[in-house]
Amino acid sequence: MFHSFKTRCVAGLLAGLACLASPGFERSADAAVIDIRIAPPVARVESRPPPPPHRRYIWVDGYWGWNGHRHVWVPGRYVPARRGYAWRQSRWEQTRHGHWRLHEGRWYRN
Repeated sequence: MFHSFKTRCVAGLLAGLACLASPGFERSADAAVIDIRIAPPVARVESRPPPPPHRRYIWVDGYWGWNGHRHVWVPGRYVPARRGYAWRQSRWEQTRHGHWRLHEGRWYRN
């Protein structure tokens, strides 16, 4: 009986890994939800360093991330643009329970 359970667990793990490796799979933006009780500090004002490394790069604003213990500033940067996609900036949202939830930046079809 234990062998059967162990075999099913391994099969389930391999099936999950196969989904992650498939080209059509997109990780949900909220797959790793950060939900804390400490409000993020006021966003820093950053100036974009001119010029972008290539004309097909876009600027992604910096934001306050969370390292498991405290807020840490993640600086803005240029990233390669993706044809047919737009970038949604990282943002913190206060939940109705008073917690703060981080929605990390991501690409979405436009």
